[in-house]
Amino acid sequence: MTLLKKTGLDPDELKNYRPVSNFTFVSKLEKRVVSSRLVSNLNAHGLMPQLRSAYRRHHSPETALLKVLADIYGAIHRQQVTLLGLLDLSAAFDCVDHDILLRRLRHECGICGTALEWLASFLLGRSQQVYYKGRLSVKLQLLFGVPQGSVLGPLLFLLYTVELFDVITECGCTGHAYADDTQVSTPAEDHSDAVDPLTSCIIRVRDWMARNRLKLNED
Repeated sequence: MTLLKKTGLDPDELKNYRPVSNFTFVSKLEKRVVSSRLVSNLNAHGLMPQLRSAYRRHHSPETALLKVLADIYGAIHRQQVTLLGLLDLSAAFDCVDHDILLRRLRHECGICGTALEWLASFLLGRSQQVYYKGRLSVKLQLLFGVPQGSVLGPLLFLLYTVELFDVITECGCTGHAYADDTQVSTPAEDHSDAVDPLTSCIIRVRDWMARNRLKLNED
């Protein structure tokens, strides 16, 4: 099914809708068990992203806000200024490349064998149709995206984008994210010293996103 992204958007504009997958109770229960086991294993090996809130226990909008404020207050304590860039992904969940995600799960998260095959079966072979104004579209195979409305979709998205924070750190900046909204900041002695590092970081983030089929929202 599809739902309007926000209340008040024009219902006749197709771009204002997002696809949401409906799953049976048994299917959700199964995937919740898989998610619990997966998160437990990743936490045990220190592989869960530390700088991303949302979709996780004890990681709320408040934790994201506190982290960003703590970085800013720390800079103020050191008599520095902070430039903050707010980045928003466009249709983030729909752009996840299945091949890249499965490769990342195998090589960076150590998931292999039956577990990886099960996750591949969850992602691959899906199709989508749109019913609009009494007409049904042709059926299309989904080559990208994680199912919105699923238990595993948000977790897989987190793991897909965990490398983003390595890019931010390499640029000498600090990052934190809530869902698909990312905050990038850089402290400096004055604003002029912070502009170039932040600009360079955003360019590298944009390049990384392009390689991973993601796109920044430029609205």
